[in-house]
Amino acid sequence: MNLFSPTELGRLSLPNRIVMASMARTRSDEDGVMGNLNAEYYAQRASAGLIIAESAWVSPMGRGLEHSPGLCTEAQISGWKRVVDAVHEKGGKIFAQLWHCGRVSNPHLIGGETPVAPSPIAAYGKIRTPEGFVKFPVPRALETDEIQGIVSEFEAASKNALDAGFDGIELHAGGGYLIDQFLQTGSNVRRDQYGGLSANRCRILFEITEAVSRVWGSDRVGVKLTPSNRDFGMIDADPMIVFTKAVTGLSDMGIAYLHMVDPLENDRKEGDVLKDNAQRFKPYFKGKMIASGGFDLEKAEMILENEGADLVSFGRLFIANPDLPERLRLKRPLNTHDPETFYGEGAEGYTDYPFMESHPYLRLVEE
Repeated sequence: MNLFSPTELGRLSLPNRIVMASMARTRSDEDGVMGNLNAEYYAQRASAGLIIAESAWVSPMGRGLEHSPGLCTEAQISGWKRVVDAVHEKGGKIFAQLWHCGRVSNPHLIGGETPVAPSPIAAYGKIRTPEGFVKFPVPRALETDEIQGIVSEFEAASKNALDAGFDGIELHAGGGYLIDQFLQTGSNVRRDQYGGLSANRCRILFEITEAVSRVWGSDRVGVKLTPSNRDFGMIDADPMIVFTKAVTGLSDMGIAYLHMVDPLENDRKEGDVLKDNAQRFKPYFKGKMIASGGFDLEKAEMILENEGADLVSFGRLFIANPDLPERLRLKRPLNTHDPETFYGEGAEGYTDYPFMESHPYLRLVEE
């Protein structure tokens, strides 16, 4: 098994084990609709074994970033269909990623409403608003009878992803966003069936996974977890307990894959408890394991050779190298990414990174 060998992922046959990670690029329009430029960006990267598209909010209350896409309206579905069709025309496979930002938001993004969360504990840090950067507000704790509404929003968005033609979906259950907020004790001090014991804190994750699996079938569903993430003040009293519970429960549900993320080296914090998460949790999971977290070719080949993961996802390398799989296979030099253009508008730093001269995408464009 190596990075360039084919593999099965649920019902899908993938030509290689290279995954393009979901990355926010803030280039949808102000209504969360994707367009032709987005379609070009993703089509350029269709040689990945699998593309996981940038997070799409499942409801207007789930939005936490300006110019991020949604999957709620007919216009948003049509925009994503343009993207999916462009990827499929180049022979690629693409999953939607669904998220709800929960407390990591601000009223100006969600129609003046107060962000919702498991408990009234503010996220750590600041968010950009029209008035400048401000601290995250104290969220409103969801009532118990509201939580099934959140589950239904994920289910509805998964149906919209199906209508848009995606090949499957990934639930963003990490990153400090709503599902993750339920999982961890630093953001969840509830006393109902969604708080307290690890089984209760995992309940919404399992309910959402079950709901979207009814739409797609469990073998076209993946889940992303970030046990080491400390962004937005995320912390848990005993992360190994709750994340083992989450992983074993998801394994029993038969989902296609688990996407386990480690922090990048320069993002690691003193006292981090969990590292090498793909290898750590792989024994508890029956499906495929995707490892993520600052991999290069050597590290990716090593984790596959040691059977610590089945696939490897790449983020920033894919931003600057649309033909990343071919560059890695031929061991060609890589373009350097420009962090100043990660987020913004237009083609700069988005669709203007060069391909190798021999890349087939260029020949298709020329023809």
